[in-house]
Amino acid sequence: MIITIDMGNSHTEIGGFEGETLVFAERIRTDLDRTAMEYGVLIHNIFEMLDIDSAIVTGGILSSVVPQLTETICRGVKKALGITPLVVGPGVKNGLKIAIDDPKQLGADMVVSAVGAIHAYGKPLIVIDMGTATTLAAIDDKGVFLGGLILSGMRTATNALSSGASQLPYISFTAPARVIGTNTIDSMKSGAVYGQAAQLDGLIDRIETEMGQNTTVVATGGLSGLVVPHCKRKDIIFDRELMLRGLRIIYEMNRKK
Repeated sequence: MIITIDMGNSHTEIGGFEGETLVFAERIRTDLDRTAMEYGVLIHNIFEMLDIDSAIVTGGILSSVVPQLTETICRGVKKALGITPLVVGPGVKNGLKIAIDDPKQLGADMVVSAVGAIHAYGKPLIVIDMGTATTLAAIDDKGVFLGGLILSGMRTATNALSSGASQLPYISFTAPARVIGTNTIDSMKSGAVYGQAAQLDGLIDRIETEMGQNTTVVATGGLSGLVVPHCKRKDIIFDRELMLRGLRIIYEMNRKK
């Protein structure tokens, strides 16, 4: 079994693959205060609760956008599973042709989602990842990573609004029945969900116009499943496990034969 770990700012996804088959996918909270031992215990407990023998794990790979925790979780994996994961970054083969100004600045998360999407859906592509930040990446018909956009995630933006406006509460995310809210909470929910959906629709149109190509649009990340159904563009593919599968592909590219 290969373990794949996608460490985001808010949550960390952990998956286990046997060959190309995803056996499990679980989520834990990313916490800057956790020690390597605490992450190790969490990983050990996942295997124990799923009744999977951790001794079958032969390798692993990690994508992290939290640099201060990268070494910590690597040590946690070592404690729990006895292996040190490959870390996605400079020097790790990923198969991407990257055309941005400084390829070393490209976040590991955008690399992994692009690799996973190209292998699953072909090209050209727009890849959306909705988490603490929302990112959109453009890949042309030759497989060149052209660049992308980074904007505030839906929860990040809404929490900032609530913290900055004393009369606006913190809200959960469900889409109200109508775009036009008739109370404060529904108005905020509408602004968050329908606002993000309209933003994605507009950005997709602008990106495709700039590329001069129609694309396949793939969305992943914790909030995509809520927002994508409310986009006017109805061919957006929601792929919850895109990051984990992209990590497996990169692991295979770098595995010593």
